[in-house]
Amino acid sequence: MKRVGIKAQVGYRSPRARKGEASIVSPNRLQRQFNPDAPDERWVTDITYIRTHEGWLYLAVVVDLFSREIIGWSMQSRMTKDIVLNALLMAVWRRNPQKQVLVHSDQGSQYTSHEWQSFLKSHGLEGSMSRRR
Repeated sequence: MKRVGIKAQVGYRSPRARKGEASIVSPNRLQRQFNPDAPDERWVTDITYIRTHEGWLYLAVVVDLFSREIIGWSMQSRMTKDIVLNALLMAVWRRNPQKQVLVHSDQGSQYTSHEWQSFLKSHGLEGSMSRRR
């Protein structure tokens, strides 16, 4: 390798965040209050990865903190904004909340999108986000 001028690559650079659309970050309104007094006061949502023989699947869920039940979910082979919007749409459709619900998430790109914020506003939901670690 030395004779022909080839060097081994040691390590690699981790990919940097891409500059895309400006993100919208909501303040943390949940403040670790994980035990609401009634259903449909506080929902939390997140995405998990599931490895299969055919590749990765992404599962977005919405959980009611009062009952600890999954009230909405969506699974896709790609992690797009649609996966979280479909999960939240299922939760809204199943529960039909009559008062404003606090929906807490992390600051992933799906949750900081304009579409997510627009969906929350149009359905009378209030956004809340954890801070970045």
